[in-house]
Amino acid sequence: MMHNKQSIIAIDGHSSCGKSTVAKDLAKELGYVYIDTGAMYRSVTLFAMQNGLIQNGNTDEATLKERLGEINISFKYQPEEKKNEAFLNGVSVEDEIRSLEVSNNVSAISAIGFVRKKLVELQQEMGKEGGIVMDGRDIGTVVFPNADLKLFMTASPEIRAQRRYDELTAKGDMVEFDAILENVKQRDYLDSTREESPLIQAEDAVVLDNSQLNKEEQLEWIIKVLKDRNLL
Repeated sequence: MMHNKQSIIAIDGHSSCGKSTVAKDLAKELGYVYIDTGAMYRSVTLFAMQNGLIQNGNTDEATLKERLGEINISFKYQPEEKKNEAFLNGVSVEDEIRSLEVSNNVSAISAIGFVRKKLVELQQEMGKEGGIVMDGRDIGTVVFPNADLKLFMTASPEIRAQRRYDELTAKGDMVEFDAILENVKQRDYLDSTREESPLIQAEDAVVLDNSQLNKEEQLEWIIKVLKDRNLL
């Protein structure tokens, strides 16, 4: 595909609605870089868990703030596996950060102001040249308010929980559907009501409810929007 310029595409939305899958497919289609901001927050969460900074659901914020400088997050595209992998201090953490334990703690870590500030700066740095697809909760509102295209993705909690359940059981994780549905609803609540960069739909975002759409249909839909806006 020929591009006049390298755009910034921001994809926000609720947890487990397939944002990263669509973002990855879109980035591949456009030859753009995909940046998974959820993986960044999950990596900070994993670091906190590994270092005993989360006890009984409470985060030792003072120590985390002191040690923030020790956290180095990077992404590498692994061509043989055709996937983007997150690295925490040089070690691949792609599988660990997807665990239900990390999922249960990530909203609390994401609500901490100094964590968001650091990661938003990193994200803006990663995206300043354009040619990126970035997904998260506050990309179109906080990280790139001037993004060329903002998408807001959603789907019903039950459908999202089913997708997450299928994903985890396929990996051999023993999980219960009800626990996942509870996690999805709880994260929606926490993400939407927190003080720091809550999950809200940007005024100029295009809504994509993918409850009934498969991956191919979603990608086609987004490509059409990009063409309609002369971004392709």
